[in-house]
Amino acid sequence: MSSGSAPVPPARREGPPPIRISRRTLLLGAGGLAVIGVGGYWLTEGRSSGGGTSFTTPLRIPPLAESEVVDGERVFRLAARAGETELVPGVQFATMGFNGVHLGPTIRAARGERVRMHVTNELDVPTTAHWHGMILPATEDGTPHQSIAPAATWTAAWQIDQPAATLWYHPHPHGQTELQVGRGMAGLFLVDDDDESPDLPSEYGVDDIPLIIQDIAVRPGGESAGTPTASPIGRIGNTPIVNGTYRPHLRASSGLVRLRILNASAARCYNLELSTGEPLLLVGTDGGLLPSPQSVQRVFLSPAERAEVLVQLPPGSDLVLRSVPHDLGMSSGDDTASGADNTLDILRITTPSDTTAREVPTTLPSAVLPALADAMTERRFMLGNTTINGRVMDMDRIDTTIVAGATERWTIMNTSDRAHNFHIHGAQFAVHRVNGEKPAAQNRGWKDTVFLARDDAMELIVPFSSYVDPATPYMYHCHLLWHEDQGMMAQYVLTTDGGDDGADAGTDMGMDGMGMGMDHPGHD
Repeated sequence: MSSGSAPVPPARREGPPPIRISRRTLLLGAGGLAVIGVGGYWLTEGRSSGGGTSFTTPLRIPPLAESEVVDGERVFRLAARAGETELVPGVQFATMGFNGVHLGPTIRAARGERVRMHVTNELDVPTTAHWHGMILPATEDGTPHQSIAPAATWTAAWQIDQPAATLWYHPHPHGQTELQVGRGMAGLFLVDDDDESPDLPSEYGVDDIPLIIQDIAVRPGGESAGTPTASPIGRIGNTPIVNGTYRPHLRASSGLVRLRILNASAARCYNLELSTGEPLLLVGTDGGLLPSPQSVQRVFLSPAERAEVLVQLPPGSDLVLRSVPHDLGMSSGDDTASGADNTLDILRITTPSDTTAREVPTTLPSAVLPALADAMTERRFMLGNTTINGRVMDMDRIDTTIVAGATERWTIMNTSDRAHNFHIHGAQFAVHRVNGEKPAAQNRGWKDTVFLARDDAMELIVPFSSYVDPATPYMYHCHLLWHEDQGMMAQYVLTTDGGDDGADAGTDMGMDGMGMGMDHPGHD
């Protein structure tokens, strides 16, 4: 992989470090263990390239996963692997992936199809394959309860029953998720639907472009791999890559492109804008399309969040999608250590002078969001530094018991001094209020992961599926992966009658349990 026409020196081998269950384990690349005290964070600040002109490497497009239809099921085969990848010219990084040693193929299936996933673990440590954002039985979800031992194969099968959406898959081993995702184990899972707008760009890799954004650590000068910064929210690299491409360049052949953006970083957040100052047209969130395109100047994505945006490209365009400074709500030192002060070029996009303009659709086929009146049970969840409701994860404890098919109102409160986000397995939800206010545009569609700064309170309306299984739990947790690995997770099951919450009895509240009446307007 070359970033220009100059000769590329022979790849420098940076031997992969041993795999350990430790925050200080090197996630990407090589180097000694970081010895970092409070206030002693090391960070090389990313800088804008001044228009992206040095971004000349063609953007890699993940291949579509091969499949076959057997007895009415669409069958996919994945293999978890480890190796080395030249993520920066001349520098090898220790990486992991599916059907390769970095990232994974894009899985694509249609609503109504039954899919079967055979996942073989070719690593020397246990892993899982979690279908993030998918509504499916708990036994197929790919949590730590469905661990795949080395040399073993796990099979998951279910029928897809949700609208068109940009989902993804990644490992979820208890205590090693940051390590495995950070090394590159991630891939998109696209759900198609016959109702999708014909006016949306839809030719995969041509005008419908996947963007899997990660961060890696490179020493000053880009000559060798470095050690990610240890921050209050996890490991922060100083260099973004997209689809495994360093300084990527997309030569668009259309005057309108659809970017399906996934933040697959372990901890870094991205505040995305166009270098031209033109707005992004937001058309989809985690769980599907919006009713109509929303013009926004920036899209903020914490780890695991997705956004679908349209970018209009006049003839002869040369612009950059970049991440700009943002506020994570922590102290200024903690925000800086967590990369919030950085300006990072993500992707350069150019078009030829004879590009043909395309119309932007005015309406989109979106699924109706649930209303507040649908929620008959209210619960609240307090996010500590690495706890939920004061507890750390216990694989043998069920924290919440829910009636299958019920819609509930969950209020998530960040009571810690750290930034967090919150993901619910096996469900998509609507954001009703953020600190008592109507949510911003990027939180007005179907979501499965949301960001909470310090002192934020977010009200969610969550319709749960009808997959009754009192013996197998789903999870809800912070998706900042170091927090997750430290035990910032909890478990729920779906039953026919709800039952008792056991360890979390008392968090299941009536509508007045938080001093909140039922006079809030419905979700709009």
